[in-house]
Amino acid sequence: MRRARLRCIAEGARSGPYRVLLPANGDGIELLLQQVPESKATKNRMHLDLRVLDLEPEVSRLVALGARHATGELVQNNGWTWYVLLDPDLTP
Repeated sequence: MRRARLRCIAEGARSGPYRVLLPANGDGIELLLQQVPESKATKNRMHLDLRVLDLEPEVSRLVALGARHATGELVQNNGWTWYVLLDPDLTP
């Protein structure tokens, strides 16, 4: 298996529970990491939020690949806008 390394830089200071990682060269996907209040109960789970330039076409592409809307409602928080999608195994 080939492993890839993210070449990202942190964007400014934390904003609430969020930390933004930007592509170091300015080209690529932006990552949003969110600290959650729940303590670890079993294994570590990773939840990634990815920011794209044009949300609607990307959501349509992911749904065509098997993702499903969790609620279908647009979420807005802390300057970000997103949908919660479920993967084909129904994991958010």
